[in-house]
Amino acid sequence: MTDSDSTAPSETTETAITFSDLALSDAVLKAVRDIGYETPSAIQAATIPTLLEGRDVVGLAQTGTGKTAAFALPILSRLDVSQSKPQALVLSPTRELALQVCEAFEKYATHMRGVHVLPVYGGQAYGVQLSALRRGVHVVVGTPGRIMDHLAKGTLDLSELKYLVLDEADEMLKMGFAEDVETILADTPDDKQVALFSATMPAQIRRISKKYLNNAEEITVKAKTTTSANTSQRYLIVSYPQKVDALTRILEVENFEGMIIFVRTKSETENLAEKLRARGYSAAAISGDVAQAQRERTVNQLKSGKLDILVATDVAARGLDVDRISHVVNFDIPVDTESYVHRIGRTGRAGRSGSAISFVTPRERRLLTAIEKATRQPLTQMQLPSVEDVNSTRLTRFDDAITEALNQQPRITAFREIIAHYVEHHDIPEADVAAALAVVAQGDTPLLLSAEEERAQRFAERDERKARTDRPERSGDRGGERGDRPERRPRSTKPMAAYRIEVGKRQRVEPRQIVGALANEGGLSRDDFGHIQIRPDFSLVELPADMSKDVLERLRDTRISGKLIEIAPDRKANGGGARSAGDKYPSRDRSFEGGARANREREASRGYNNRDSDSSGGGRESGGSYDDRPKRKPRY
Repeated sequence: MTDSDSTAPSETTETAITFSDLALSDAVLKAVRDIGYETPSAIQAATIPTLLEGRDVVGLAQTGTGKTAAFALPILSRLDVSQSKPQALVLSPTRELALQVCEAFEKYATHMRGVHVLPVYGGQAYGVQLSALRRGVHVVVGTPGRIMDHLAKGTLDLSELKYLVLDEADEMLKMGFAEDVETILADTPDDKQVALFSATMPAQIRRISKKYLNNAEEITVKAKTTTSANTSQRYLIVSYPQKVDALTRILEVENFEGMIIFVRTKSETENLAEKLRARGYSAAAISGDVAQAQRERTVNQLKSGKLDILVATDVAARGLDVDRISHVVNFDIPVDTESYVHRIGRTGRAGRSGSAISFVTPRERRLLTAIEKATRQPLTQMQLPSVEDVNSTRLTRFDDAITEALNQQPRITAFREIIAHYVEHHDIPEADVAAALAVVAQGDTPLLLSAEEERAQRFAERDERKARTDRPERSGDRGGERGDRPERRPRSTKPMAAYRIEVGKRQRVEPRQIVGALANEGGLSRDDFGHIQIRPDFSLVELPADMSKDVLERLRDTRISGKLIEIAPDRKANGGGARSAGDKYPSRDRSFEGGARANREREASRGYNNRDSDSSGGGRESGGSYDDRPKRKPRY
């Protein structure tokens, strides 16, 4: 694959060169300086000169090492703005990453007049993309599925393509885009320059690089596994349902200035931020779905102190540099060490001390062990703050507030006369008046927690969670064991409908590929998916029954493993109308093929089975209730 392999220095190594030494164009260099970049990262220092020479590159580097600038800066430096056809194509596994890369290109091209960058991904109307393509774009950043659709329709002309970048190639292969990627590589000009970036080098990636890259230089960046000495690292063992309560306690006792809370999914960002706002905290969420203008406003509020807590995903937090971040909380512990190091690197900056707290569920202890082993730093276990700890902190802050108010003598003087007048006319001790004023200032929120109230609230919240997640117990040999899994996500209660897609076991399709492709192209969240059944030649997927026609239309053009899925409602499964996602997915015999077994089970469901029945037909009545009468002797 390569005549020369090189290993870039790790991120911790001092780099002697600056961006001025990398032969970038003046306009690009000016943008880099405006952003505040001074010295290139390891992957940037090794990759930029090679790409500027016109050679192909294979970069092995983890997320958060500065890969985007490593390929965007040299591409922009060599771009011919006078040409209106796309000159550069960047393939990204997800629309969130595509938007991030697009934002980076636009930021680096600030001082280049007439440069047009277009994000192309599923979930966005074709009209917007077609209009931009007709006007002319220089750089296209998109997901493989939507790029393939445009190529098939003839709406994307890549005949003048000069640069092709595969960003996070290993992730694209995991999501089933291998055939699409190879098709795009094969159908674009042979003389194009190719840069492939991947965190790992599986056999399939190596095969693709040997086949489609020419005399590529392989650049390896050693993973950054060291963490700042200024950052204390702690962890808390907590079950998933108790995470929000645990976070609230920690916010009560920790003295923080600014905080970033990391979660795994974009849907959880707004969900958690909403819960924190309901508890009186100044919190906001950012994810790949947040518009750039809103993202900038949110970050500026965090920098200025108008906002204290930011809930974010790894992708959304890339490039975030705010000195006042004193705490990082891993609400969901990352699954790889590099992400952990990248996350907690957001605190402890500019010589300040920082604190990182990771929530670890009992099943995630192995991730904790892996982080400690890779960073060679043990994390300190912390205990959940008690009611006494919370009350002690509240009293301290109350004392500090009084002390600070006493320093405002002009205002104190005015109020002193009012209080003296009140004491004189009502014959009330000054201490009682001061206590009454404290009650007024505190409002309806009690200053101190009571153990009894806290315990009652905990039980009430537990009962509320139980009411939301309880389902009728299953009969048969499976019993309730699967339902007792502590970390299983409750199913959505929204009405669902079954859809058929024309890929199955023969295409070696896996559920994660289906979820990844449909979520990416249709803008769906994980809560929008129900059961998935993969058959030899097709698959059945549960999606929201009220899914709009626009979303369905976008999904029709989705490809999985290189094949159009041709999604359509499954008539056999949906004959009875939409159902709740909490109900059990109809079995193959009863709903999709029917047959004698279905008839026997319908006969058995007419009131002769009770809750404790061991028969496979279960005790569920057609109306969703159970018959508690004694079990009758079987007729057959």
